[in-house]
Amino acid sequence: MTTTDENRPAEADGGRPPRPKKRDVHGWVVLDKPIGMTSTHAVAVVKRAYSAKKAGHAGTLDPLASGLLPIALGEATKTVPFVMDGRKAYEFTVAWGSQTDTDDTEGKVVATSELRPD
Repeated sequence: MTTTDENRPAEADGGRPPRPKKRDVHGWVVLDKPIGMTSTHAVAVVKRAYSAKKAGHAGTLDPLASGLLPIALGEATKTVPFVMDGRKAYEFTVAWGSQTDTDDTEGKVVATSELRPD
């Protein structure tokens, strides 16, 4: 029989090691969020990676967008309103000539054109 570090049968907890205890972690993580991930999921991943008790993000990035997502941990969450007041810059790429049934990149292309807006 296999046992965990706490000398209890591994089968009792699915064979997984116990989760680390939450820690008082304070500061900021600036995550390069990939396309397909929600901001809420990104916070959960960072919170778990640092075993932080408290975490939150400063602004939301659409799941279809990639970019820098500021994530506050611990006492730094109290400074989120100050970060939200700051200036933001966005860079994006436009692909002219396609229309989709959802008006975003995930939809089916329903029309195309060689023309560009003036």
